Formats: sequence, structure tokens, C-alpha cells
Amino acid sequence: MKTNLTLTIAILLVSASLSKAQEIQTLFKPGKSGGYGAITNSFTSIDGNFANQVGVYGGWYINSKLLIGVGAKAVTNDIPVLPRYSTIPGVNMSYAYGQFGGVTEYVIGSNRAFHVGLHLFTGAGFTAQYERRNWDSDHDIDESNLDENFFTVVEPGIEVELNLLKWMRFATGVSYRAAFGSDAPGLSDNDLSNISYNLTLKFGKF
Repeated sequence: MKTNLTLTIAILLVSASLSKAQEIQTLFKPGKSGGYGAITNSFTSIDGNFANQVGVYGGWYINSKLLIGVGAKAVTNDIPVLPRYSTIPGVNMSYAYGQFGGVTEYVIGSNRAFHVGLHLFTGAGFTAQYERRNWDSDHDIDESNLDENFFTVVEPGIEVELNLLKWMRFATGVSYRAAFGSDAPGLSDNDLSNISYNLTLKFGKF
């Protein structure tokens, strides 16, 4: 009887050991994920003119370290088109600018009151011309005169982040927007590429 009991216990111990050894190890641990959204304002320069950009982004926040998401932002102020590049001769035109694509952030020391984050945007950018004084008008716009232009944008950056509340954070930082493939008259890749200074509020489960 003792032999059978000993054998049974030994079998159970071996089985438990094998079961533990065969547990699947994963990168993303259960209960360690969250998510957040952000609104951001950026100060930069396009074609030598000051540009104010407003944007939003958000996504899945993994292990309190890595955000994987999407985002978009656009210029809100007037960026004048030089007369020689205007798609409508004799009319004062402005450039519209926007970008949209994937966003990743890697946060170092997320639970500390102050910490550092690395930010990366990769996606598409676009420009177009429009007559600003008619922005809110009801008349039809000739779309053939918009001079729409699409290109690639890569924007890495670094930010310092402050935990205001458990569900809200404030970040400020700097990034560099690099454009590739622009063919708009008067807007080369170099004209579209520049440093941005960013202010951001984040809301969610961190």
C-alpha cells in the first residue's frame, strides 16, 4: 500500500514538473495591457512659414511600456503659396497639410512621476492648395486646381512625460519630420521636413 502511494505521489510530482516546464512563454502577459488616446499640438515650419499642427492618436498599451496605434494631424493656420506656384493665376492660395499613419511609443519608467518616452510616426503625408477666404463658402471648388500631393512621412521624437492622474498624463518633446517623395510645385522634401515642438495630453489606462 505504501509502495502504491509513493508511486502515485511520484507520478503526480513528475507530471506537475513537466506541465510547468511546458508552459508557453509569451511577450504580452495577461493583465498587463491597457490603452490610451492623446491630443497633441505641434509647432513647426513648412516652406519657411510657421505651422501649427493639431493631432490625435491612440492605441494598445502593452506591459506599461509599448504603445501600438494610429494617428493623424493637420495644419490649422495659413501657409501662403508663392504666386509663381499658385494653381489659379492671380488668386492668393494657401497650402493645406496633413499626415496619417501608424504610431508607436516606448515609455521608460512609466510608473514614475516623471519619465521619458520615445515616439515614432510612420505613414503618409499630403498637401493641397486652396483659397483660404473661400474655406467656409458654399460655392463649388474646382478639384483640378487643388494640386493634391501625397508622400511618405517618418517622424521620430523624444518626450518628457508627467503623470498628472492615474488616467491622465502630460508630455512635451521634440521630433523631426522627414518627408520623402513630394512632387508639389514649391514644396520639396526639404521644404516639408523640419523640427517640431510638441505638447500632448494623454487619457486612458496606463
